[in-house]
Amino acid sequence: MRSKFNEFQYTLMLLPGLVFLIIFNFIPMLGVVIAFQKYVPALGILHSRWVGLDNITYMFKLSDSGQIFKNTIIIAVAKIIASIIIPLSFALLLNEIKISSFKRTAQTVVYLPHFLSWVILSGVIINLLAVHGPINQVISVFGIEPINFLASNFWFRPIVVISSTWKEFGFNSIVYLAALMGINIGLYEAAVIDGATRWQQIRYVSIPGIMPTVVLLATLSLGQILNAGFDQIFNLYNPLVYSTGDVIDTYVYRIGLVQAQYGLATAVGLLKSVVCFMLIIVSYKLADRFANYRIF
Repeated sequence: MRSKFNEFQYTLMLLPGLVFLIIFNFIPMLGVVIAFQKYVPALGILHSRWVGLDNITYMFKLSDSGQIFKNTIIIAVAKIIASIIIPLSFALLLNEIKISSFKRTAQTVVYLPHFLSWVILSGVIINLLAVHGPINQVISVFGIEPINFLASNFWFRPIVVISSTWKEFGFNSIVYLAALMGINIGLYEAAVIDGATRWQQIRYVSIPGIMPTVVLLATLSLGQILNAGFDQIFNLYNPLVYSTGDVIDTYVYRIGLVQAQYGLATAVGLLKSVVCFMLIIVSYKLADRFANYRIF
């Protein structure tokens, strides 16, 4: 009897979270119907004219739709690659440091940007990269003309990828550090007895030991391949770099909220959600096959 009462209490504890999930995640999904309507806010969802797949077909006829999907994939893939290589390298190097006080200080310093919003960090980046900002002042010493980085289609993508990696690599490295802590210390001792150098211990013990974790995170990141980062790009980009910096999320914002093309914006967002859902399924299949990871 007491066991059933405890189960009831635990279920009751879940109730606020379930209510929140239903109100803010499931009920708004009914708005997907706007993707198939000529939506007029004054008429509402129930009385707006039904147009079927017209919004979706019109989306593919737009001249800039292909460029937007291309920008999204390029930026997202570059971020995924950088978010694996940089945190992994940092975790391997930090794991080799034996001075615990320096190790804790380094961890704290690199974790800090993760807890700052892109509104704050974008202001810092804009000031650093301004025409008369510190970076241009430094390169002018070498006789290089000032560069308007955030108005350059050549520089915008690298800036987005580098700044995103800088913000998150410290936090992402936590997973790799935890994986390194789980490696049997006896393997390192055996490697030392065999005469292995520190680099050889990293190459033949550390890296193989955390490779399942690397494979797992890499496969799971496939589901994020169409998420290039709305907050970051929205706070950094401008009309001069739309051709290389405009991604699906920022495009949906502009045509939906700014230009009031609600049906088209919903159709673009729906297509992105469907593709992401399919990629998540693929990523879990790959994670199960290559990293023996399952959640259901």
